[in-house]
Amino acid sequence: MELTNPYDSGIAITDITGIGPGKADINVTELTSSDGSLHNSSRLGTRNIVMTLRFMFAPDIETVRQKTYRFFPIKKELTLTFETDNRSCYITGYVESNEPVIFEENEYTQISIVCPDPYFYSLRADSTVFSGVVSMFEFPFSNEVQNNEETERFLIMSDLQFETEQTVYYSGESEIGMTIRIRAIGTVENLTIFNTRTREFIKLDTDKLQQITGSVIIAGDEITICTVKGKKSIRLLRDGVTTNILNCMTKDSSWIQLVKGDNILAYTADSGAEKLHFSVENNVIYEGV
Repeated sequence: MELTNPYDSGIAITDITGIGPGKADINVTELTSSDGSLHNSSRLGTRNIVMTLRFMFAPDIETVRQKTYRFFPIKKELTLTFETDNRSCYITGYVESNEPVIFEENEYTQISIVCPDPYFYSLRADSTVFSGVVSMFEFPFSNEVQNNEETERFLIMSDLQFETEQTVYYSGESEIGMTIRIRAIGTVENLTIFNTRTREFIKLDTDKLQQITGSVIIAGDEITICTVKGKKSIRLLRDGVTTNILNCMTKDSSWIQLVKGDNILAYTADSGAEKLHFSVENNVIYEGV
């Protein structure tokens, strides 16, 4: 539904509320012996987006009104995508109500959407490669030159990169979790991933992994660690079988979050760190459209 061209859909959006940064709940404790109060916690509550839609005469008002019943089915989950000049983001919510005003000269409706997760997310995820095969050139082209029985190649199609530390730049407006993808090409023992600034870390105990799966990290293993709130998990893909290995995470580990600016992440292992292909993926969180 394009704001500047309501005639295509027959629906004119006259007002949208609830797409700004919203209001936080600040919990404080009043002090009896001094001025002010003591901050306890802060949280951002559920987002409520209310859209006011006016029905156009194309093809007719009744048809357009009934179209909103299909677009916004009551109690169903939907995803709203907003595209502006400098931001494209989405949010997921549930339709609370669709209340059309029928018996008036200018018919319209108000649609209420409740979003349990109050943040907007970027449409595309950012990716940072620590080690692995990095694409350098993608085109079916060859330019080898034969010199004295040796072939000299001028184009690098890909490069094998090995770095145990990288800076992940995050441009969002609130901290967010990430998805860490690890692929092993050899045996690895006791893998640790840490944030060099905050000293937070995630450590995988491969002795526990051996108890669960029969071996430590071996060639061909793919480990996916998700630190996104509400989706936290650690899974191992081996020989086509996915196993939950959350119990391999040590008790003193923490779910590393990305904050705005530079996040310096690194990984190490007791043995075999050079046998890992390592990358980090993350969305970008926005507080408002």
